[in-house]
This record gives sequence, C-alpha cells and structure tokens, in this order.
Amino acid sequence: MGIFELFSIAIGLSMDAFAVSICKGLSMKKMSWKNAIIVGLYFGGFQALMPLIGYALGTRFENLIINVDHWVAFALLGLIGAHMIKESREVCEECDPSFGFKTMVTLAIATSIDALVIGMTFAFLKVNIVSAITLIGIITFILSVIGVKIGHTFGNKHKSKAELVGGVVLILIGIKILLEHLGILQF
Repeated sequence: MGIFELFSIAIGLSMDAFAVSICKGLSMKKMSWKNAIIVGLYFGGFQALMPLIGYALGTRFENLIINVDHWVAFALLGLIGAHMIKESREVCEECDPSFGFKTMVTLAIATSIDALVIGMTFAFLKVNIVSAITLIGIITFILSVIGVKIGHTFGNKHKSKAELVGGVVLILIGIKILLEHLGILQF
C-alpha cells in the first residue's frame, strides 16, 4: 500500500473525529486553542492507537484468512464507509460542552473503533504499521484542531459533509484493493 492510499485512509478515518470536533467547537462559547489541542490529542492519539491494536489482532489471525484477505479488506472498508455515509444523513445530536477526561476518552474511543478494524486490514495487507499509525495520528490531530475552529466559527453545516466524504473515500479504497487483487486494476 502506497503513501497515497495511506494518506487517503488517514483522511477517511479522521472524518468521524473531524465531525465530532466541529460539534465540540459548536459547544464553545469562546474559542479556546487549548481545548482544540486537547481534542486533537485525544482523537489523534486514539486514532493512532486503535490501528496498532487491530494490527496486533490481525497478525494473530492472518493464517486463517490469508486466501481471502482482499475480500475481508474490501468488506470491512465498505461497511465502515457505508456506516459513515449513513451517519452523515442523521441529525446532529446535542453536543456535550465538556472537555473532561471521561467525555473525551468516550468520544475518542467512539470515533476510533473503525480504526481498530482498519488496523486488522493493515495486518492482512502487510502495511508498515509505524508509518500508517503516525500518519493517521498526525492527520487526525490536525483535522480535529481545525474542526474545533470550524465548528466554533461556522457551525454545523460541515459535519455531515465530512462524514460523507470519509465514507466515500473508504469505500473507494476498498474497491481499489479488491480490483488490484483480482488483477483488474494495476498500479
């Protein structure tokens, strides 16, 4: 998997965190860069940690699904992408204005569950996990900080678009992986 695919996956995975960051920005009466950085650290940290856990799990089960790994990657990316597209159509819930530990850990876990599954896919595809989690963590951190600022400045109109774009990107990458393994598409 090349840098372009890893970058695209990082962007796609970060869209849930970006959407929640917009919501956190909406909940702030006054823009606080300290809180924006806190959001970025939680979301970026968990988005980097979860694929690492998934990768460790994936390497344990690799022998069981080595012959169908491309179908598994396609299915997982497709399901995650479809779920994100579905979420983009839902009405935004009320934002919790808290930036406390319990709230942020809960949100960070909720926005990074899909990254756990992607980590399993990385194991099947023999992706350099250090590069992948570093890129995912940094991109999620940056987009989360930007999301807080956008939420505070512009409001809720960008939240659903971010989730929609993230879902489409993940589905397209899943299709690309499948087509490459079937020999239909070659890069």
